[in-house]
Amino acid sequence: MLFPPFKFPSRENRQECPPKLPPLISYSLDSYTVVDNSPPPVFRISDKVSEKSVMTISNKTDIDRQQVLHNIGCDTEGKLPARIESLINEYLENAHYLIEPSYSCVIRDVKLVHGTRVVIEGSVVFQSEVIARLLEQCEKAAVLLVTIGSHLEEMVCQLTEDGLMLQATVLDAIGSVATENLVDFVQSRVGEIARTQGFCISRRFSPGYCDWDVSQQKMVFRAVNGDSVGVRLTEGSQMFPRKSISGIIGIGSREVENYNPCLTCDKYDCVGRR
Repeated sequence: MLFPPFKFPSRENRQECPPKLPPLISYSLDSYTVVDNSPPPVFRISDKVSEKSVMTISNKTDIDRQQVLHNIGCDTEGKLPARIESLINEYLENAHYLIEPSYSCVIRDVKLVHGTRVVIEGSVVFQSEVIARLLEQCEKAAVLLVTIGSHLEEMVCQLTEDGLMLQATVLDAIGSVATENLVDFVQSRVGEIARTQGFCISRRFSPGYCDWDVSQQKMVFRAVNGDSVGVRLTEGSQMFPRKSISGIIGIGSREVENYNPCLTCDKYDCVGRR
């Protein structure tokens, strides 16, 4: 057995609950429980709303194997050595025991845009030209924070300390894909709700991208009412667990769908260019 010797909890011992959100088949996030054990709130663009939940990944089909291969630098089309193939398959099979996805998402009115300064409901102030140009087109903004928890990250650190660098790299890549899956799920959820109200949504933007300074993480945490779903910030605004993503999504007319600051940016070698 190539997976390092640690005990996975049996599926029978994991708490399962029936789905309470409309399932999004593309991500197979098939069950979740609300943090405060109350029914999920009505999630409407026209109201002050917030949503928070802990979700359960059901099996390895939730993780895109091809994306994991890409993340670790393997040829996604070629044949892998048998040892690496077995390792990846085993980690995909078992990694869900280390993943505890949770998220917090709130929708706030955009109150003021002046120059590079944006004020949204709750006296939350964002400072960024890119974000200002986005939100001046928007009625509202969805602010989100997602994480897959710390267990997988702790195991990656343990594997690294034990000198098992290949295993650590594979597990870390799986964690990255799971985190992206979760934030894509939340973005899709915001999009569904926006469309029922006749709105469209923008791309997702996170502190640290373009001219939006990473120190603005503090404003993101403030916007989600301090509900950090187990995520904390360092003095340098780095998030822990590291497998966490924060950001905002603009909600407005159809024009916001096409907002792309890269089209007017002269940093052609930027790794985040899209």
